[in-house]
Amino acid sequence: MHQKTLNPDLDQKDVLINGVMGLCGESGEAIDIVKKHLHQGHALDREHLKEELGDIAWYLASTSYALGLDLDDVLSANIAKLKRRFPEGFSTEASENRQD
Repeated sequence: MHQKTLNPDLDQKDVLINGVMGLCGESGEAIDIVKKHLHQGHALDREHLKEELGDIAWYLASTSYALGLDLDDVLSANIAKLKRRFPEGFSTEASENRQD
């Protein structure tokens, strides 16, 4: 984990709050890059988007840490959920007719 990069003045609750707030903020920055590309005629700034994705990953790891969760377990559980949801692979029809 990246404890060395966490603010040592934050308690577990504050790390959690900072983590989810950071996820929202950095996701907004990422979508702004894509928005400029799709709707304002900018070239897709892949390097800037890469930086924002790194920030999103850091906040995801921080949030997992604050919850006492192993990030690998969080990601593995998500893949297992998607495999249950789409056992034959993703399709629009399967997505529209999900039972869960």
